[in-house]
Amino acid sequence: MRYRGQQIAVLGAGKSGIAAARLARREGAEVCVRDTGEGSALAETAAMLEGEGIGMMVGEAALAEAGGCDLAVISPGVDHRSALAGVFLGAGVGVIGEIEFADRHMDCPVVAITGTNGKTTTTELVAEVLNGCGQRTVAAGNYGLAYSDVVLSGESYDVVTLEVSSFQLEGIVDFRPSVSVWLNFAPDHLDRYAGVEEYREAKLRIFENQTEEDSAVVNYRDGLGDLKARTITFSAFTTGADFVFEDGRIVYGGEAVCDFGATRLRGTHNAENLMAALAVGRLRDLSWDAMSEAVRAYTPPPHRCELAATIGGREYINDSKATNLHALEQSLLSQGEPVVLIVGGKDKGLPFGEIADTVAGRATAVVAIGEIRDEIVREWSGSVSCEAAEGMEAAVRMATAAAAPGQSILFSPGTSSFDMFSGYEERGECFKGVLTKL
Repeated sequence: MRYRGQQIAVLGAGKSGIAAARLARREGAEVCVRDTGEGSALAETAAMLEGEGIGMMVGEAALAEAGGCDLAVISPGVDHRSALAGVFLGAGVGVIGEIEFADRHMDCPVVAITGTNGKTTTTELVAEVLNGCGQRTVAAGNYGLAYSDVVLSGESYDVVTLEVSSFQLEGIVDFRPSVSVWLNFAPDHLDRYAGVEEYREAKLRIFENQTEEDSAVVNYRDGLGDLKARTITFSAFTTGADFVFEDGRIVYGGEAVCDFGATRLRGTHNAENLMAALAVGRLRDLSWDAMSEAVRAYTPPPHRCELAATIGGREYINDSKATNLHALEQSLLSQGEPVVLIVGGKDKGLPFGEIADTVAGRATAVVAIGEIRDEIVREWSGSVSCEAAEGMEAAVRMATAAAAPGQSILFSPGTSSFDMFSGYEERGECFKGVLTKL
């Protein structure tokens, strides 16, 4: 047992924290989970963990001194600048992320996927391609299972496929993917980071420990410069990359290798996600034909440019997963004709005014909801017809009235959902629920 006799604190009682605590306990450590939140859900978690021999401190008690702690494992939802993290950093205790902690117990190559948008779809596509071609993998990390849960499962894999967020990458030390995937970059999470550059630096850590023996799959337009790893580039929006998009087909080295139209994916941004997945397969010596067959069976996850309904000749598209401005722009640009746009949610400091011209060129009218709605109306009214709505049902009805028959209503919020909902999933289901009343 690797940590026999040691004391390990786990900061944050979410999915990743609980998995890390269980892994630390399995490895012989005395474990205490700390979470500054309170409430019945945390009380239930504490009772569950106590039954597994894991202690828990909540609320103000979680900020007690570090004591004789040997290591702290921080969950992605806990900011390194928080008071909770400060207890351990101030005491000189090593603080690592759950991804780093789990990886120290895994003897298996890793494909790690990051980007502002498209991570989940690409992670699923990579898993579909690898498993469909006989290379056993599991999709985990910021998606599905926590990485520590993969370790705990004891299952054997040829490769582990991880979606990794900037929050998770903040806590790495030696984490070294055999393949790192950089999908795209745009401003986001400015309620956590001091600025865009700090957010970008966190993302770039995915390449930090790679060597010339490893590989990187990167978006050509982001111009990352020279990396230590061998690099394959992709872009559906320009020429010059290794993978490009021509006449509805994915082209590599001048050869059409996959018919995008034969898949269930929609939008040019998803063509890039598919390119990244095919690049990973190429690096693992898979054939184009086998990969194409695998992706044809893939069903995209909900809330990502999902055709939710067709009512009265109007298509209603649910893109609730668009939680930043880059995702909103990509969604707008992927639509064939101008739409009526429903937008808005939590105010997390994103510069909505900067995309007013893009919106004006791709939407005939806008309905804004949520905490940010009044600001959106102020920023965009000079460029496009823009009104505020009190809630989802009102917004859908206003958008329907503004849309001509044959026109699409696109729900692409451009920010997070936590002002009104528990997450983008609940928000998307609310949108779809309103459609049943039309």
